[in-house]
Amino acid sequence: MDFSLSAEQRELTEAATAFARQELNTDLGKHEDAGEFPREAWRACARFGVQGLPVPAELGGAGADIVTTTLVMEALGYGCRDNGLLFSLNAQMWSIELPLVIFGTPAQQQAYLPGMVSGDLIGAHAMTEPESGSDALHMRTRAERRGDHYLLKGIKQYITNAPVADVLLVYAADPDRPGLAGLSAFLVDAATPGIAVSSSFEKMGLATSPMGEITLHDCLVPAESRLGPEGAGMAIFNSSMEWERSCLFASVAGAMRRQLEACVAYARSREQFGQPIGKFQGVSGKLADMYVRLEAARSLIYRVAWLKAQGRSAPAEAAAAKLFISEAWVRSSQDAIQIHGAWGYMKDAGIERDLRDAVAGTIYSGTSEIQRVVLARMLGL
Repeated sequence: MDFSLSAEQRELTEAATAFARQELNTDLGKHEDAGEFPREAWRACARFGVQGLPVPAELGGAGADIVTTTLVMEALGYGCRDNGLLFSLNAQMWSIELPLVIFGTPAQQQAYLPGMVSGDLIGAHAMTEPESGSDALHMRTRAERRGDHYLLKGIKQYITNAPVADVLLVYAADPDRPGLAGLSAFLVDAATPGIAVSSSFEKMGLATSPMGEITLHDCLVPAESRLGPEGAGMAIFNSSMEWERSCLFASVAGAMRRQLEACVAYARSREQFGQPIGKFQGVSGKLADMYVRLEAARSLIYRVAWLKAQGRSAPAEAAAAKLFISEAWVRSSQDAIQIHGAWGYMKDAGIERDLRDAVAGTIYSGTSEIQRVVLARMLGL
């Protein structure tokens, strides 16, 4: 594997970092305190081309390869302090856009992808339910065939982007086909009669990423809204999760780099007992650990991206990357607060935000516990 960047990749990542610093951090504290979705920042990302990175050029996207896309997302995480905005972007790109690219019909792709690329449409991935998170086998949302339509009934919970979404990718089970073979996916306009979406939940972190509940009450959708064939829901879901676990945490690696640089600068400037605190082993050891976590995270991400670029499936590598990086970010965020001391614990410092945001990474896209189960099974256990 060649880890060197091409001139084009270097130029693009530098531009992405500069763009993020200039346009994506405005009024972050205000948006976070109010739990507001930064729509103008979302549109700015679309103008820069973020949402279009993994989308083919003929559908309005950039058609960037996965390695380049990963590098750009890492650069955004480095320059942008709004982890919630980046999470919402990643949620749409990997769990809505990519399934449309891979499984969508030309009509479905034309209906939704250009709008998502331009920032005019926002997508939400509706899988999780009150009684069914990782356990898709016990999904209660139903899709009953009614001639050339389906009748959808059920509740989806903890859905990222739901309160602001224009289109929903809803997973539902056929009551006449038990098991995962009866699971299908449907592209549903949020304005469809029978759909009710809650206001955004108040969360520990990722405050600018809206999350809500979707209720489908006798929601009638045409058969051409089904994504892929009947019973392909689990294949679509697994594909989207592999892509999400492969690419979402590139932004986290960028955040970890930003975090480390801030800690090093503080350790050099803050003095106690007549010398910079970075001279004390208790502090320098934490910085060394943060560096190792960052470099390991980047290596995992780049390897998965390289495998995907070769057209190879990488479920184990993606699960390992997701597991390690999500937990590494939590530990490094704790170290960052400890290095900054009382100031790091203050909200105004902006240091504690990363810890609040990082905890969610051990839960979304499959909990750490689920990733360990996945890896153990692949080891033959």
